[in-house]
Amino acid sequence: MHPMLTIAVKAARRAGNLIHRAADNLDHLAVTKKSHSDYVSEVDRTAEQAIIKTLLDAFPDHAILAEESGAQGDSEYVWIIDPLDGTTNFLHGFQQYSVSIALQHKGIITQAVVYDPTKNELFTASRGCGAYLNDRRLRVTKRLYLADCLIGTGFPYTRFEHLDAYLNIMRDLMQKTSGLRRPGSAALDLAYTAAGRYDGFFEIGLKPWDMAAGCLLITEAGGLVGDLQGNDSYLKTGNICAGNPKVFAQLLQVILPHLPRP
Repeated sequence: MHPMLTIAVKAARRAGNLIHRAADNLDHLAVTKKSHSDYVSEVDRTAEQAIIKTLLDAFPDHAILAEESGAQGDSEYVWIIDPLDGTTNFLHGFQQYSVSIALQHKGIITQAVVYDPTKNELFTASRGCGAYLNDRRLRVTKRLYLADCLIGTGFPYTRFEHLDAYLNIMRDLMQKTSGLRRPGSAALDLAYTAAGRYDGFFEIGLKPWDMAAGCLLITEAGGLVGDLQGNDSYLKTGNICAGNPKVFAQLLQVILPHLPRP
């Protein structure tokens, strides 16, 4: 395992342990509402600080971009962190949430960790070295036709300006796939796509920390990732489509006609 990835795994497991312990005491957690349907708990903050400390102890010159504390430092190495992706699930005791940590070097994601503390599933990737679940090499699915595919997504939950387009895409996909799923942690959804549990995934309006690690997992597992036009600006736009190469192209064909004209 790459030395930088080893430290990221250590950080993710530390955060996971904090989250796992807190899950037994949900009634006593301090929770703040950031915006409509967007919550942050003291666990998000504690886990984020544990991750940042672990990373900066090892790499004091690196920069940080984290969901709760924002950007700090100036370096060609930037750690992109979501300490608890799926906070709403976590707060309800719905066991689908994860820790996501990625390293971006000169604008390119080079290391990725997505950790599910409830199932002890550790998804990792280093650029050029493949993607893994615990010690098992990951490959995207080989399904050829959208009609046979299970597709992951995430509903809009804070901003609704694209809701009509999203619902139209969903209506089409319900009829053209084997099923749609929306468990509520985009980082895990992307990891599941890399692991072949989904054939593809799409969402509108994500943040870089939701996507950065999961996208490298998918490309290292042989899949494709793009924005909703199939281009590579997904970390900037927050709009993402991913899947095995055949499904990626077919997903885009369904999505594109519903997008607002620029």
